[in-house]
Amino acid sequence: MAGTDAVTSSAGTDPIRVLVADDHAMVRRGLATFLRAFDDLQLVGEAADGNEVASRCEETHPDVILMDLKMPGVDGVEATRAVRARFPSVQVIALTSFHEEGLVQSVLQAGAISYLLKNVSAEELAAAIRAAHAGRSTLAPEATDDLVQSTMKAPAPGHDLTPREREVLALMVQGLSNTAIAEHLFVSRSTAKAHVSSILAKLDVTSRTEAVALTVQHHVVD
Repeated sequence: MAGTDAVTSSAGTDPIRVLVADDHAMVRRGLATFLRAFDDLQLVGEAADGNEVASRCEETHPDVILMDLKMPGVDGVEATRAVRARFPSVQVIALTSFHEEGLVQSVLQAGAISYLLKNVSAEELAAAIRAAHAGRSTLAPEATDDLVQSTMKAPAPGHDLTPREREVLALMVQGLSNTAIAEHLFVSRSTAKAHVSSILAKLDVTSRTEAVALTVQHHVVD
């Protein structure tokens, strides 16, 4: 993080209480130094791994946690989930060194309000802490890109098949007719036919041959 000579304060208000969770002592010391540069931010505790976060949170009553994602034992995602379950008023900012595709959704689903890389400037991190305390999210550009890409990806073929339809499809791949499928599953032929028709519609194909080919190509069923 870049240094800062700016100190921001709101007269008459309590400082935002911040807990730092990171397994690297040097990183924790750096963040502690950063927090001392702003008199509206206060370091109230540190956690050296994911296992310590919940207990330190209970002891120090932070408003915001700066959470490293790559920690031994319990990682930042699981620690975030545990904190948000026990202390829903505490906001978590995921703060990681290296961006990994897919990690953004995991930590946000676990309850983090923000996702930032550690190369963020001190001013930007301070602003993110203030925003988190106010219930507003801050995302690194890489995180925003991931979320956009995830919404643009088409769902996998067969994602909406029911468990029974997957059973029927597996039998179709084996070459069984509707009558044989009905006998195998102990259902009526009309029920088996209805399942097959539903499968064709959901896979957006017009024949059993197309359905089987698509299933094999995309490993829709084992």
